Amino acid sequence: MEENPSEAGADVGNTPSFEEQVLKRPDWRIAIMQYIKEGVVPPNKWDARKLKQLSSKYCIIDSKLYKRSISGPYLVCVHGLDMLKVMAELHEGSCGSHSGGRASTIRIKKQGYFWPTIVADCETYSAKCDKCQRHAPIIHQPAELMSSISAPYPFMRWSMDIMGPMVPSGDNELRFVLVLTDYFTKWIEAEAYSQITKEQVEKFIWQNIICRHGIPYEIITDNGSQFISKSFRQFCESRNIRLTTSTPRYPQGNGQAEAANKTIISNLKKRLGSKKRRWAEKLPEVLWACRTTPRKATEQTPFSLAYGMEAVIPAEVTVPSLRRTLCPVNEELNNELLLDYLDLIDEQRDQAYIRIQNYQQAAARYYNSKVKQRRFAVGDLVLRKVFTATQEPDAGKMGANWEGPYEIIEIVKNGVYKLKNVRKNKPEKNSWNAMNLKKYYH
Repeated sequence: MEENPSEAGADVGNTPSFEEQVLKRPDWRIAIMQYIKEGVVPPNKWDARKLKQLSSKYCIIDSKLYKRSISGPYLVCVHGLDMLKVMAELHEGSCGSHSGGRASTIRIKKQGYFWPTIVADCETYSAKCDKCQRHAPIIHQPAELMSSISAPYPFMRWSMDIMGPMVPSGDNELRFVLVLTDYFTKWIEAEAYSQITKEQVEKFIWQNIICRHGIPYEIITDNGSQFISKSFRQFCESRNIRLTTSTPRYPQGNGQAEAANKTIISNLKKRLGSKKRRWAEKLPEVLWACRTTPRKATEQTPFSLAYGMEAVIPAEVTVPSLRRTLCPVNEELNNELLLDYLDLIDEQRDQAYIRIQNYQQAAARYYNSKVKQRRFAVGDLVLRKVFTATQEPDAGKMGANWEGPYEIIEIVKNGVYKLKNVRKNKPEKNSWNAMNLKKYYH
């Protein structure tokens, strides 16, 4: 868990702090008091007129300036250090409630204090409060517009993820599933393991992807240790496979894999009933069902997009179709149907690609309607969402929701940033999505 920068002695920026800016302001009370006492006005007639109108709302009692309040007693006019003391005590003092800017403004006025920029200053003071920022609610609203990934032909681009741990299954105590999904056909390849090592990942891709479907152009993964290992990167480079990793703690960056995982889990639950430990036995059935079920995005089955025709499923055996009755005994009809399938496969795939584009555009319109963009510039300070691995030990519900501050040192692409730990003065290894970041005020 990151320390408070004030406690850690971190340099959180070169720009003057809010407190420094307040102390450098000229005393706004002087001109009003000089006019009330001595009638001194600015040389400009419009400034003089404005001062006269403004001064009618003030009075001097025992050499102190007070503002006449419409709904209550006179308000003491404060400036500089006194302003900061009042805001600090009512925001974070013994009677402070760490309330927002507007609530702080009302409370300060009720306590009998005033200055002209009270609303803006209270908003700024509340916004830059370190404890308020660290314990602020997690932001669930999307921070960047949706960026969809597609593939123009089958088995060009695959998403890869590890699902688990699950209930141990079988004699080998299988607990994890390695899942790869083709972006075009939505074809899923998966296999269960007790533990998944980088060697097993390489073997699986060789046997189940390359030897069955050819060498892909790209594989998209998360930041699992098996996927970012040196040997696996070399495995991909030697076959000219582009390896792309999504940002940490942002599953939407590998959305195709997450969707496949949900489909597999949902199907397994419905098949297992009370026999949860038999999920590994049912996995091949689930994969077959996924491959022979039309997908919403393509309106076609993965099997038909891969092979140009539908698979023969048990329903066709139970209630024989044309393929099961006439084709086996009529070679000429069988050849005609086969040629028709082959002639239509390219058109079928083109239509599927268009449907995928339309589906992604519709999904993007819905997603983007909820987006509230959070963009940062190089040099900005940000806080990062606290996760289990970085949570303060034994803090429980009292722990902070955000940690940092971090400095933006590079914009990788829209919504993705490289960070530097300000306290340690050390760059972070991975890039981070804006969804896990919020601006830090100081």
